[in-house]
Amino acid sequence: MKQKSMTALISAFSRAYHSENKSVKIFDDSVARQLLTDEEYSQISISMSNGIEYFNPSFIGDEVEALSWIVDNQLSPTPLARAAYAEKALEIAVHMGAEQYLIFAAGYDTFAYRQPNWADKIQVFEIDHSITASDKRKRLKNANNIIPNNVNYIEADFTREMWQTALIEDDAFASSKISFSSMLGITYYLTKQEFERVISAISSILTRGSSIVFDYPDENSYTEKAGERSKKQSILAASANEKMLASYSYRTIEKLLSDYGFLIYEHLTPEEMTAQYFSAYNKSNCSYPMTAFDNVNYCLAVRK
Repeated sequence: MKQKSMTALISAFSRAYHSENKSVKIFDDSVARQLLTDEEYSQISISMSNGIEYFNPSFIGDEVEALSWIVDNQLSPTPLARAAYAEKALEIAVHMGAEQYLIFAAGYDTFAYRQPNWADKIQVFEIDHSITASDKRKRLKNANNIIPNNVNYIEADFTREMWQTALIEDDAFASSKISFSSMLGITYYLTKQEFERVISAISSILTRGSSIVFDYPDENSYTEKAGERSKKQSILAASANEKMLASYSYRTIEKLLSDYGFLIYEHLTPEEMTAQYFSAYNKSNCSYPMTAFDNVNYCLAVRK
């Protein structure tokens, strides 16, 4: 049986920590903290701060400072970056006519429960395994968070089942309408064959002008050329039985998308992501700046 994803919970924790502890925010997830019980939040905090010697052997400071260092340097850069990037692209897409938002492997993504005014006219579809989806709804209920009327749940493991049939049969979905899709934090855990099948399936149901956004590990991610943060992240994921499986060059991503009717509209390297999305935060925190995670790129592609 599929269990709750520990990496997904830690991602929610990192977004919650950033939102609650930073005055200038790279991304403000005001709902993430509601998805975690006090016990879970405390346990993750203690576990992470106790691991400071692994993350930073030369660190000097107390437990609170250790937790802050680990979250800012190891845990939150990628979840914050991809969420900020995806939701900015979504807002632009909605203003240009997108009427549907498809969130693949939605996990503990919270967009649907903190919707800005510009999103109230679109239909949001969270596509995920039934166990994860059920756990999320239970957490929202416990937090007295009301699920908006434009939120729809498609319960399916999109790597193994015919999720597109379930989506198409949902009365709220219209294949003729322009859609925006996100696949955040997913490519790492799919084989290249699985990723291609997902892109093929998405292409088959999206009309022209629709778009997809995702993050992916570059070709050096799991080699000796990888940055130290990437190496440690890969080890941590494997220890949680969520081994990272594939990495890609830009040319590989470009060809894969092109084969299924997508053109890359925007592509950001870690350096470009830091410059565009972390600059305001870093100006306010000159002594402790944050950088986008090494070896992680961000891509926005449009269906031709």
